[in-house]
Amino acid sequence: MVTAIKEQKIFIIDFDSTITKVEGLDQLAAIALSNSPEGEQIVQKIKDLTDLGMNGELSFSEALNQRLALLSANKKHVDELVLFLKENISESFERNKKFLSEYADQILVISSGFKDFILPITTILGLKPENVYANTFVYNEQGDIIGIDNDNVLANTGGKIKLVKSLNLDAHVSVIGDGFTDFEIKQSGLADRFYAFIENVERKKVTDVADFSIKSLDEFLFYNQLPRGQSYPKSLIKVLLLENVHPAAVEAFESQGFDVEFHKGAMDEDELIEKIKDVSIIGIRSKTNLTKKVLENAEKLMAIGAFCIGTNQIDIKTASEKGIAIFNAPYSNTRSVVELVIGEMIMLIRKVFPKSTSMHEGVWDKSANHSFEVRGKKLGMIGYGHIGTQLSVIGEALGMEIYFYDLVDKMPIGNAKKCRTMEEVFRVADVVSLHIDGRKENTNLIGEKEFSQMKDGVIFMNLARGSVVEIPALVNALKSGKIHGAGVDVFPEEPKTNSDPFVSELMGLSNVILTPHIGGSTEEAQQGIGTYVPERLLEYINNGSTTGSVNFPELTLPLLKNSHRMLHVHKNVPGILAKLNNVFAKHNINVTGQYLKTDETLGYVIVDIEKSYSREFVQDIKAIEETIKFRMLF
Repeated sequence: MVTAIKEQKIFIIDFDSTITKVEGLDQLAAIALSNSPEGEQIVQKIKDLTDLGMNGELSFSEALNQRLALLSANKKHVDELVLFLKENISESFERNKKFLSEYADQILVISSGFKDFILPITTILGLKPENVYANTFVYNEQGDIIGIDNDNVLANTGGKIKLVKSLNLDAHVSVIGDGFTDFEIKQSGLADRFYAFIENVERKKVTDVADFSIKSLDEFLFYNQLPRGQSYPKSLIKVLLLENVHPAAVEAFESQGFDVEFHKGAMDEDELIEKIKDVSIIGIRSKTNLTKKVLENAEKLMAIGAFCIGTNQIDIKTASEKGIAIFNAPYSNTRSVVELVIGEMIMLIRKVFPKSTSMHEGVWDKSANHSFEVRGKKLGMIGYGHIGTQLSVIGEALGMEIYFYDLVDKMPIGNAKKCRTMEEVFRVADVVSLHIDGRKENTNLIGEKEFSQMKDGVIFMNLARGSVVEIPALVNALKSGKIHGAGVDVFPEEPKTNSDPFVSELMGLSNVILTPHIGGSTEEAQQGIGTYVPERLLEYINNGSTTGSVNFPELTLPLLKNSHRMLHVHKNVPGILAKLNNVFAKHNINVTGQYLKTDETLGYVIVDIEKSYSREFVQDIKAIEETIKFRMLF
């Protein structure tokens, strides 16, 4: 008998498509009929009947009898099914074996399936055999299934209702299941709540009548503040991925159970303000601007992933003030951008582009006029970061002389020469290539004055940021012949999606290569970014590590073992650690590990503590005045 303890709560759980990922009877048919010529058709008929019964469109007894009439199986097939089900226990049930065993006295498994294959699975999960209610097969001497025990109340329509009624449960009863017969327990007044379990299958007719739809057992345990294998159900964490980030990113989050929403295009401010309200993680590229106004509406946002190098499209100050960690991909597309710079530079200096256009128009222009080798030419770079330094190496390997200017004091690589000003670069360079970020100070950095300082006939390359060049000034320099050719990959205004039109004053100009912001758009780069950025985000969400963060103090943390982990983001002012330690002392908290890192504005302290602590302890931590964001992991 069930012993109702721990606040008199009873949990009734279905088996098929709930505790396990599949319907047992359907899978038994697939095993038994695997070698039958008509096996696939019969299995499909059985599955259809299962769905009709689960949706309440066919009475249970009728659905069961029709399925059994189609089934031809033996005890050995049941044994094979048990082996299969052991490998197909629902992931959230596997994660929460501790809850299942700890609350075994209060858990009833009530199923229209069969004990023959249910008991071996529930036993593995620590559930009590006497609390499992299900049908049983009847076998002949050869072990063939020839029927079921019709005296079992569960063999008939309304069986679950009759069974629960007979148990006289004097407790708060919650029912978890995927079928209409599970809802009927609540409908009959024998349960307080019905949770439609949709981790494996979602039936609209069931979710429409449920009190709650849950994507995992973790959600149920979270809602009811019960022991669980995860500190938070990942299915409740919404991830918004914009601008057609690589499928690897989508897979990384979906494989861990996060709720992922994917969009090919960018979103404007008003769209983002509405969309971001319930988002915990957002992934963007360069077209989406996370402004102060957007971030102020992002109450649940924990982390931002920039699937690119730059982060100027993000209001970093506001993100930091709200305790939102930012991660980017500073290296992943470096090689791709450099290769495009080299390729376009060679085509421009050889005048390949206008000659190719002429060929398409039927003009044969075999001439060496104004076509040159890159060897021996001077390559001048404004910006000497990850891309600039790699371009420097490859440019020198091609026989070019390298000159660069950067605001930050950078060590030259190879024979590269550092210049004191941009003008010094412009005076000597045959090719000028920009590799700077889009910070406000760089807006229209290159205009009429800067073009006038360059050598006549220079090749000009902008694969950095569209806002750093005055386009009218560039057009004038091209038309006057001051600039011999230009390669432009980025623009002040860019279409949000591939279906939107592109308009620019640079269109139609001879010896100008226009590309649609594809510097980092190679399969290798996008896959690298699509893998790298989610790895950093998941390390932060799952473990608290901030390796590679743009705005948080960087900490690489050990995996959490046998403890709960407290993550505390706070304003970097004196005395915070003392306040935290006072709270620990007040509540007699045993600390098993402590990590702290600060920068100019933020402090990030991680404390691993023993599992026994009160809600009052958590509230006292949150109440510390300088707290920005607080999370618990276990």
